[in-house]
Amino acid sequence: MRIHSDSFQHRQRLPREFAAGQRDGDDVGFGANRNPHLAWDAVPEGTRSFALLCIDPDVPTVAEMVGKAGVEIPVEQPRTEFIHWAMIDIRADVREIAAGSCSDGVVPHGKRHPSGPPGARQGLNSYTGWFAGDAELAGDWFGYDGPFPPPNDLREHRYFFRLFALDLATLELPDRFTAADVLRAMHGHVLAEALTYATYSLHPDV
Repeated sequence: MRIHSDSFQHRQRLPREFAAGQRDGDDVGFGANRNPHLAWDAVPEGTRSFALLCIDPDVPTVAEMVGKAGVEIPVEQPRTEFIHWAMIDIRADVREIAAGSCSDGVVPHGKRHPSGPPGARQGLNSYTGWFAGDAELAGDWFGYDGPFPPPNDLREHRYFFRLFALDLATLELPDRFTAADVLRAMHGHVLAEALTYATYSLHPDV
């Protein structure tokens, strides 16, 4: 199975229109936050649905340093994952997701019912936890919300779009499912996986 995007080149910088954060000079704020185009082929026989995850594995583990004035987060700081997208029950005949079709702009408190391919379900991304203590943004952040890496992080972040072909038509998950739930539910049912990734940074020198 193969996956590609017309929105970015594999292993190259993600255009800012597909990010949740953007930099204009010294100002950093929310951006266009459109989901990128994705398309795939060479699907294995027996595929009954697809699941899609977007994961940033380069997130700093010392939250107190994020955005702190006069501080830069070193490249060698230990990192953890941040989920930007979790979607399941994508029909077996789907081969493409159009740019901007699932997300177009930042929605305070998160999108309640994000668009997607007919029949597909979208789960919570990690902004749900990140904004939990922010009265202006707290809520259930469903679907795609793009990169917003710390502007003081010296490491360039990578964003992996992972597509799984499954031998199940649906995954038995609640409405508020997470990427971890997806990985558990599809264990033993993955026929193939394809991935592509893009990079992004808000640090002026990265």
